[in-house]
Amino acid sequence: MARTTKNLGEKAAEATTAFNPIVGVQRSELIKSLGVVLKQAALNPINFGQHFFNYSKDMLDIVKGSSDYTPHAKDRRFQDPAWTYNPIYRRGMQSWMAMKANLQNWLGEADIEELDRARAHFILDVVTDTLAPTNSLIGNPAAMKRFYETGGLSVVQGLKNAYDDMVNGIGIPSQVDSKPFKVGENIAATPGQVVFRNDVLEVIQYTPCTEEVYKIPLLVIPPQINKFYASDLTPDKSLFRFMLSQGVQMFAISWRNPGVEQAHWGLETYIEAAEQAMDAVMAVTRSKKLNVSGACSGGITVATLLSHLAARGDDRVNSSTFQVCVLDPRQEDSEVGALVSDSTLELARARSAAKGILSGDDLARTFAWMRPNDLIWNYVVNNYLLGNNPPAFDILFWNNDTTNLPAALHSDFLDSYKSEPFANPGTVEFMGNMLDLGKIEHDSFIAAGFTDHITPWRACFRTTKLLGGNNEFYVSNSGHIQSLLNPPGNPKAKYFHNLGGQDGTADEWMKGAELKDGSWWTPWAAWLSERSGDKKPAPKKHGNAKLKPLAPAPGEYVFG
Repeated sequence: MARTTKNLGEKAAEATTAFNPIVGVQRSELIKSLGVVLKQAALNPINFGQHFFNYSKDMLDIVKGSSDYTPHAKDRRFQDPAWTYNPIYRRGMQSWMAMKANLQNWLGEADIEELDRARAHFILDVVTDTLAPTNSLIGNPAAMKRFYETGGLSVVQGLKNAYDDMVNGIGIPSQVDSKPFKVGENIAATPGQVVFRNDVLEVIQYTPCTEEVYKIPLLVIPPQINKFYASDLTPDKSLFRFMLSQGVQMFAISWRNPGVEQAHWGLETYIEAAEQAMDAVMAVTRSKKLNVSGACSGGITVATLLSHLAARGDDRVNSSTFQVCVLDPRQEDSEVGALVSDSTLELARARSAAKGILSGDDLARTFAWMRPNDLIWNYVVNNYLLGNNPPAFDILFWNNDTTNLPAALHSDFLDSYKSEPFANPGTVEFMGNMLDLGKIEHDSFIAAGFTDHITPWRACFRTTKLLGGNNEFYVSNSGHIQSLLNPPGNPKAKYFHNLGGQDGTADEWMKGAELKDGSWWTPWAAWLSERSGDKKPAPKKHGNAKLKPLAPAPGEYVFG
């Protein structure tokens, strides 16, 4: 079972952290689109009848045992041999597949608007996957075997797990066993001290582990929608520890988890706070320059900050790094991109404005229902039908350590999604200046994930066309989170790099790229060291005379 549990956790980890859940999928919009589809069925019964006839033919083949319906080789739901060799289970699976396929074919031919079709497909997938035979005790051969092997105790434990989720959960099955993890001890445990704090953030200075360090420090600016320590997970996966081992002076922002009283905090609030953090880092290190890095939606904050500084003629940032970050979003990038409309955006804005925040629990539920097979039904099977505990998986522990978004920041993110300020330079004003990444003159490093379905690598590649200065583009062979947590020494680690630069399209870049063994952390460290100045003796103390240590890493805001 250890292998199954690991796969369960890793699969779910790759379905976490996206931008579209900030927009949300509004139930009223989905129901409206479903109504349009049903109306079409009533107005065009011949088309619907033809697909029903096709379904009847499929069912006849299934009963006769001549159906060729087979699950996808990577569909973990049907890996048990019973789905292949047991005629009852095989026919049950094929009947469900035939129903889903014919409904999808009918919907694909319906004479409706593409937005309504996309929304209806979303509902159809959720409903049909809910009806999958694997989601019931009798319909799941692995669950029935466990029931027999344990004398029914698996069902008893499953009911206990379900009851605990109903009483203590957030409306979805538990995804992780959090008991083995403790922040500051075996998670986010890299030594350091908080050297600056304001109402919005803390700045953590990490303890050097080399005798000499580069003079120009690195400041990590994380997303506001998750806790900062994704890059400082366990010691063997900590990007912070690796960069410290390379002689980099490491600093990281830890955002405060806002409540309704911080509903008025917008992107301007966070940019002003980030500037104060930069001032603190430069004061502690006595450096006139610093490097910055942002991952996922944290890259949006970094891009906004850099554009704002460039417009003011502020050149203190020496280089920037963007990890799995899309600055030029397009509908085709995401499975749910087509679900977003102006009315969807305004409904999402109104909902958070009424509550004062977009809560972390709401975000978690939205994430889950956008990928229900990965984040809901496999846990129904694992936790309730098999009676297992959810996996003790560090990435899922971090992902479930949720944070809120203040309503004003949520609104600003929605505006960004709508106006696409970076893809349309000079069209959006922010803090008195027009946003334009082309005015950034320093070098940038951009990292993406080849199998990333959240921030696809082709979409990340478009960032190379937005930034001024020279830039490097790397593609890790992993998915979204696994690309970030892909340390040297991982035998599966590989990355793509094209020495010819970023001219042409993403596919042309990939065609000329070389697949290399190892982690992109290594070339990034080399790239960053070239932009971090000379070396000096490592500081023996944290902070300085004015900015004294306030708390040991990972700080206090991380527990909020």
